[in-house]
Amino acid sequence: MSALPIGQFSARTEDVTVIPSIDLSRPDAEVEAALLDAYGSVGFAYLVDHGVARAEIDAVFAVSRRFHALPPAAKQAIALDRNHRGFIAIDTSTDIGSELATVTKPNQSESFMMMREAGPDDPDVVDGVYLAGPNQWPELDGFRAALERYHDHMVALGRWLIDRFMAALGQSGPPLGAFDRPTTWLRLLHYPPSPPGADPDLYGSAPHIDFGAVTLLAQDEVGGLQVRTTDGAWIDVAARADAFVMNTGSVMRRWSNGRVLATPHRVINRSGRERYSVPFFFDPHVDTVIEPLPGTVDDDRPARYEPVRFGSVLRAELTAGYDRHSAGS
Repeated sequence: MSALPIGQFSARTEDVTVIPSIDLSRPDAEVEAALLDAYGSVGFAYLVDHGVARAEIDAVFAVSRRFHALPPAAKQAIALDRNHRGFIAIDTSTDIGSELATVTKPNQSESFMMMREAGPDDPDVVDGVYLAGPNQWPELDGFRAALERYHDHMVALGRWLIDRFMAALGQSGPPLGAFDRPTTWLRLLHYPPSPPGADPDLYGSAPHIDFGAVTLLAQDEVGGLQVRTTDGAWIDVAARADAFVMNTGSVMRRWSNGRVLATPHRVINRSGRERYSVPFFFDPHVDTVIEPLPGTVDDDRPARYEPVRFGSVLRAELTAGYDRHSAGS
């Protein structure tokens, strides 16, 4: 179905006041049209009737709060490793490469990161593929089981959404092998409230665009996520218990030759309360070459992007943004 009304905003105007909603229970063709409408004009939407049970989402938030309540030493025992799995402490991630703001202070958040589990016999581990490996787990009853269940639900939803995007762009499916072993990231984020009188450039998450394909966010009722409109204004993305917030990143922008947006966003927690959110990032395999898809380029629409290997993008982003991946660490 077509995305719900979004005020006066269209591809030609710059007055976004409402994030659109897309009902995923509608026929595939209607969902595909809605995706092109929303992500070709806003880059963010609420996804409703997405099929992931509320109980599964609640369970992940419950274990996230339990994890972040652990003593610092218990969390540091599984500090972020070279495969980008484990605990990311506050003040260790800075968006220094942001082209959207001058960022000098680290993001004011802490988080736990899991990715696709890859044991010693996994083909990527055998081949020494960048970031392939096992997850790190805290000693916390029920934690791993809750995250792995949620991860599996989100992988299934991510695959379905990518197929809808591909169909909307006139493709029979994603590039060969891109999602046979996807790059997945499930992150449990905790944002402390910004202190009174904090500098305006102290962010929970500094302004950025996502470098991957799609991001599916579950957030609590505290709020703080903001999206930048095409006229440069920042608008709040309120929490909805019935919906994921999904945005597209630079992979979808490249694949679509610019038809799908990668929209800037940030988090500022001035609520005076603790904020928790759970983003899931669904991205192609690191060896995937990202370039405009067949049919997105013609005489009237020349290619806007050169081919780039996704693993090269990841390495550059992680090296620039995380102490753990910086040179010499």
